[in-house]
Amino acid sequence: MSNPVIKAVIRTRFLLTSREKASGLIRNSADAYLRLAERFDGARGAMPARVPSMIGVDPEMRDWSFFQVLEHNAIVNRGIAATVEALALGKELSGAALMNPRTDVLPKGLSGPEQLEFFRRSVEDYLAMVGTLPELRGTEETPHPIFGSFDAHKWHCMFGLHLGLHLRQAEKLLSLVP
Repeated sequence: MSNPVIKAVIRTRFLLTSREKASGLIRNSADAYLRLAERFDGARGAMPARVPSMIGVDPEMRDWSFFQVLEHNAIVNRGIAATVEALALGKELSGAALMNPRTDVLPKGLSGPEQLEFFRRSVEDYLAMVGTLPELRGTEETPHPIFGSFDAHKWHCMFGLHLGLHLRQAEKLLSLVP
């Protein structure tokens, strides 16, 4: 994305969002995924379908199943969690915080119902961890591949924004999968 207006809007939104509000948005999005999961049984949740072009859904992500969307989110959630924790504690980025955003975030194979628990756990672990951290604003920054450098607070806000982008994809899958 090279649209400077969208970048500015996102960054301004993050600046105006409190930690508590960002955590609430994360919780609400996670709950929406869990409600959606009740409507996908094992076979239906594993069935891929092509969604139309959507903001935040790259072309290689358009043919995923519901379980693949969950797997992708769990991977990204753990990467953002590692980034937020390292930045908030003034530590060097390592492990999941160093993932390649083009390749390391893609589902690894046939995704099944186990992805629901991996997703749920990634959100629960993150919210528990972020609640123990000191100030998130004004930390060192690290680059986001689209929106520029983020401190820990902006990464915290990004967690919820990312969930929301793929929630639209998951909702669309519900209408596309028989």
